[in-house]
Amino acid sequence: MEGSPAAFKLPESVLVVIHTPALDVLLIRRVGSGGEPHWQSVTGSKDWPQEPFEAAAVREVREETGIDARAPGHVLADWFLENEYEIWPQWRHRYAPGVVRNRERLFGLCVPSGTPVVLSPREHDAWQWLPWREAALACFSPSNAEACLLLPRFAAGAPRPPGWR
Repeated sequence: MEGSPAAFKLPESVLVVIHTPALDVLLIRRVGSGGEPHWQSVTGSKDWPQEPFEAAAVREVREETGIDARAPGHVLADWFLENEYEIWPQWRHRYAPGVVRNRERLFGLCVPSGTPVVLSPREHDAWQWLPWREAALACFSPSNAEACLLLPRFAAGAPRPPGWR
């Protein structure tokens, strides 16, 4: 049913690189996810198949950081890039039987320096702002590290390649 969460996690998710105009990146430390705590950007699955990726990005940012992606002075940008990767075996039980791959849509969210962060304590226990290169080195996930390295190219206001919307 549209609007109601799926029984299993959907293999479609978002990764949102939250950053300042100076390209400092917000990283949050995930806990209780079946392994050691690790640093990452905001990530999360769509709640239902027809949920737009942008809506999932706005929801996940609010749930994980308390930041309103639609607030004045905040700019959410769809990078029109997607990663596809194998779901780690220890997390496959969250997905329907036989699901082993996930599709992840990338977004950037530019926020003013000093934007308050309020973590969801059941998911995260710490946060930090790092320059984009240092953030890439701190990320647990290779796709998250790559997204941090792409930030200067895709930050809000950066020129888009021909044919992009």
